Amino acid sequence: MSGADALIEFLRGEETRGVKTVHLDEEAKVLLRELHRRAKNPAKAAAVPMREEPARAVLTEEEPKVEKPAVFVPVIEAPADGSAAQRIAALAKQAENWEPARKLGTLRGTMVFSTGNPEADLMLVGEAPGYQEEQQREPFVGAAGQKLNDILKAMGMARESVYISNIVKFRPATGGQTTNNRKPTLEEMASCISFVRAEVEIVKPRCIVALGATASEGLLGLTGSVGAMRGCWHEFSGIPVRVTYHPAYLLHNNSGAQDKRRVWEDMLEVMEKLGLPISEKQRAFFLPKA
Repeated sequence: MSGADALIEFLRGEETRGVKTVHLDEEAKVLLRELHRRAKNPAKAAAVPMREEPARAVLTEEEPKVEKPAVFVPVIEAPADGSAAQRIAALAKQAENWEPARKLGTLRGTMVFSTGNPEADLMLVGEAPGYQEEQQREPFVGAAGQKLNDILKAMGMARESVYISNIVKFRPATGGQTTNNRKPTLEEMASCISFVRAEVEIVKPRCIVALGATASEGLLGLTGSVGAMRGCWHEFSGIPVRVTYHPAYLLHNNSGAQDKRRVWEDMLEVMEKLGLPISEKQRAFFLPKA
């Protein structure tokens, strides 16, 4: 039996026993990502032999068992009663003292949940709160938030008309932390992803935009560059997802018109998916002038 088959058999057995969440080490995660990639592009994958190094992620009787702390994340049921706004508020209250995130010991104490319209057609998802988000207890504020507001304005939308959230609901901590931020780990994202699923269930957006590589990894299980992820539609909980660059990328990398155009092309696809009107002027944003 190959490593891939062994891992799949193990996971199916756990599913049969009613287990909904299991801990996977890094090797198993690599294997699952490769299986996902091959499933999306079977023709291309057939020409490349399957790597078997990750097979050790599933232990056999001959291998010594090493105890590893499990990351157990209970499935969160979206509150059933009340308006969408009331249900989101109840979900946020539950997140405030969410034990799976708290017990990691790597996240700060202030919860930053979401903002915007809980019945929006468009949902935007980032990675985790930073210093300014923690101060204001709202995702996407400061310079990156203003850049996002500008993008939405160019689309003919207001910040208040969309729903904005993050994969992780607490700011990732570092030693001697002041205004410096870091990207969340896989474990930190796993501890909060059930809230994002519940948010999607409540909001029922017609389209989701994943902002940046980390958000795309946490939301879709993708790895690599945003350039490789964008340009096509993905799916999360049955909702179409478009990947694009994080607004901070346009600020911190001195990006020129070419990067702005790439983001704008992604937003044009989102506008078409939502059935929004697009003028010729909008279609021409950031194109080279003749």
